[in-house]
Amino acid sequence: MISTPWGPLPCADAHVHFFSRDFLAALAMEKGIPLDDLGRHLGWQIPADAHALAEQWAAELDRHGVERAALVASKPGDQDSVIAAVEKFPGRFFAWAMVNPCAAFAADSIRSAFQARLLRGLSFFPAMHRYSIQDERALAMIDMLAERGGVAFVHCGALTVGFRAKLGLRSDFDLRFSNPVDLHRVALLYPQVKFVIPHFGAGYFREALMVADLSPNVYLDTSSSNQWMRYEAEQTDLRTVFRRALAVLGPSRLLFGTDSSFFPRGWIRAVYETQAEIVPEDSAERIFHENFERLFPLR
Repeated sequence: MISTPWGPLPCADAHVHFFSRDFLAALAMEKGIPLDDLGRHLGWQIPADAHALAEQWAAELDRHGVERAALVASKPGDQDSVIAAVEKFPGRFFAWAMVNPCAAFAADSIRSAFQARLLRGLSFFPAMHRYSIQDERALAMIDMLAERGGVAFVHCGALTVGFRAKLGLRSDFDLRFSNPVDLHRVALLYPQVKFVIPHFGAGYFREALMVADLSPNVYLDTSSSNQWMRYEAEQTDLRTVFRRALAVLGPSRLLFGTDSSFFPRGWIRAVYETQAEIVPEDSAERIFHENFERLFPLR
């Protein structure tokens, strides 16, 4: 349970990045520095392994009263890290594997994990990997979700990676592939798959609302600081964003998330506290807990 303006309520976080040792080692290699130097440069702790990181996240969520979380693997091919967390804490964590459908044998690398029922979803970053979510290679992966009742996380809108900028690394993303409108046809093709657009569309708020209005299997998550509000034609605030989203989707298709990622910062409680002051009382339990439970039911 977590404290709220209306008393204690259960809470689940649908958007936590799992910065595994393997992910950080790949980042250090790209930068051309030792892994320990990467940690010192960013001010981050380097986990010993995926099990140790899972234990750290479990203790951190316990400290804040958060019951469950969906963990997003931080690079394609790193699904073993989030699977290890799920195996160590079954029922507590749920695994999203980041995929790049354009990579050779991308589908083969995750098929066995789905067959073992260790993955619950795939995360797609079309702008990062420069493809359309309507690409046949992406649809082949969504086929797997359709067969297994999985969830698709599709990042749309502005995509910035602050730690890459801090390291002086390029981010060759392509915003052409980030419009939520591209997801409309896919959501219609796969009515049995639930699609989650994070950050209210991250600058494509109007488009995200349109797609969700036309596609009852599309959800929005509320994660991050939502700095994309700077891009709105008229000055807006998070209270207005929630009001508009609730008017279109209702409270049953909004998922609470923080976009937490690294230690020692840990779970970003300030994101929760800001949203808890905004969400109407009659919608709070669905947004902060029940919608997560429906997307990630215990098996």
